[in-house]
Amino acid sequence: MAQEFEAVRVRALFLSDLHLGTKGCQAVPLLSFLRHYDADTIYLVGDIIDGWRLKSGWYWPQSHNDVVQKLLRKVRKGARLIYIPGNHDEFLRDYIGINLGGVELADYALHETADGKRYLVIHGDQFDLVVRHARWLALLGDGAYTAALFVNTHLNIVRRKLGLTYWSLSSWAKMKVKNAVNYISRFEELLAAEAKRHEADGVICGHIHHAAMHDEFGVRYVNTGDWVESCTAIVEHYDGSFQMIRWTEAPRAKQMAPSPDAPVISQRQAA
Repeated sequence: MAQEFEAVRVRALFLSDLHLGTKGCQAVPLLSFLRHYDADTIYLVGDIIDGWRLKSGWYWPQSHNDVVQKLLRKVRKGARLIYIPGNHDEFLRDYIGINLGGVELADYALHETADGKRYLVIHGDQFDLVVRHARWLALLGDGAYTAALFVNTHLNIVRRKLGLTYWSLSSWAKMKVKNAVNYISRFEELLAAEAKRHEADGVICGHIHHAAMHDEFGVRYVNTGDWVESCTAIVEHYDGSFQMIRWTEAPRAKQMAPSPDAPVISQRQAA
């Protein structure tokens, strides 16, 4: 069916943690988002394909294939696509530096905004001490997260029937459990330090499924969030400003594109 709207054009688009190949991936709203936004440069900031989950059992519905095809179609139309693998799609790290059908594979990237700022773009698992030093614990945690998503899915079916809005169990836990809050803060601090090491003005990452944008560690910290629960992305407009898009909260998200004149979310609002 032909599009009935004009896609919003942005300078750069940052997506991470799609987790294609899992039942938790929100492929349908992601497709809607990709139809509504076009970008000169697209960064896939890790955990796009979930190799961990696919190893234990194949799951690849048509909607997941449609996401891949939509991204490749954007490349064919002239978009530059840079894929930075994460820990769940680490098998692609063997191909760093190779161009696969127009998709550039890189360990990290340095993105320069329209206003001359430099941002380190990296998935971030390299700075997760659990992933680096206790892989078995990371796999256990991944299983627990999957279980939480299962509970969350059925809980929200009931909430929808009651006319209530979406509620995230895991996001609530992240903000309520002290150790989780400390883990997020430490992760953000380490990524900010890495940006400084690269003499960058900020960092754009993913990995922890916690969308945020702030300057608390001396540089701009931007986390793209995920497309399992929050359905968030970061766009750079042509003036160099960043905007966090929370797609499930966008008005009539599945019917119409958000206005390109929509206000840019401030650092405090996005945190």
